Amino acid sequence: MRTDDAIYVAGHRGMVGSAIFRRLQADGYTSIITRTHRELDLSDQKAVREFFQNEKIDYVILAAAKVGGIYANDTYPAEFIYENMMIEANVIHEAYLAGVKRLLFLGSSCIYPKHAGQPMKEEALLSGQLEPTNEPYAIAKIAGIKLCESYNRQYGTRYRSVMPTNLYGTNDNYDLKDSHVLPALIRKFHLAKLAEQRDLEGIKKDESIYGAIPKDIRECLNSISKQKGRSSSSIPSGIRLWGSGSPKREFLYVDDMAAACLLLMTLSDDQYDALRSNRFSGTVPKSDIIPSEASVGGSDDCPMVSHINIGAGNDMTIRELAEIAKEVVGYKGDVIWDRSKPDGMPRKLLDISRLNSLGWKPKIQLKDGIKHTYASYIDQAG
Repeated sequence: MRTDDAIYVAGHRGMVGSAIFRRLQADGYTSIITRTHRELDLSDQKAVREFFQNEKIDYVILAAAKVGGIYANDTYPAEFIYENMMIEANVIHEAYLAGVKRLLFLGSSCIYPKHAGQPMKEEALLSGQLEPTNEPYAIAKIAGIKLCESYNRQYGTRYRSVMPTNLYGTNDNYDLKDSHVLPALIRKFHLAKLAEQRDLEGIKKDESIYGAIPKDIRECLNSISKQKGRSSSSIPSGIRLWGSGSPKREFLYVDDMAAACLLLMTLSDDQYDALRSNRFSGTVPKSDIIPSEASVGGSDDCPMVSHINIGAGNDMTIRELAEIAKEVVGYKGDVIWDRSKPDGMPRKLLDISRLNSLGWKPKIQLKDGIKHTYASYIDQAG
């Protein structure tokens, strides 16, 4: 990509899209095209078609999506599958009709089967049953991969897909009904700390910025506030977290993800094909190229995939993650694990050997990333 190429970032206000937008700016790209949801509803086919017809776009980064944690996925399955499939179908198809040179589709690690071997290789896609709590979202993301793959096979486009692991960072969603695990932990611990301090005004201010506090969390906060300073009590007091805390998850700071996306987006077609066939070695000899996706799986000795994993390369239990977040936020009280709530997949660790073959490694360690994220949370709260 040239720095003056027109690059459309779909979803530039979200955590992922805004990180990619910042990275493009930092790398000197000068023609970044954006639209807010109010300006362009990506689920509206007519509006998306008119947008692509009226704009000169060289590259598309499709980071727009309806996202959420276990509760949101389990409560609104129809919205998750419908909205995501509509966004993907409209943007990918209209990009093709408009002659867009290259597109990068961002998926999710939930595309892999619930009991996939760990770490999960790209080849594990469609090898088993999905985790039921987020199956509709996963199916929508798999459809996005297959859309890119199918347009490449039939029309010769050069559309690429990446599968990021659990992401966190600036501009995350802290709504306690819709958020992912790490932003939910940060907000719950922050509210619990305010309750320890009996800072009712602080709790009200937080609610006005980050959204309603569910009844069960408010009851925890009231209990923490009342128990503070008492030497003993038969009533358990602490912040309530979902599940057992035993599932293992991998976490990547969103700015590291953005750097990986731009690296993959700027590879030459020959380099990207070699990477997908696991033959990347820095310099790509022509004999190692598989230029077509006519055979999706590649040859027997050279398995081909149409997406690349982006992850941190290590994981931890949710309980261990909670202890780190609790320390960073400064909450001193107890944690109550609600085992009546679902755990989700037992483990989700991505195999990132393909990405590592490019020399890429994440730069921001988890604890430092959580510190940056919590600082941005406080800044946004004013």
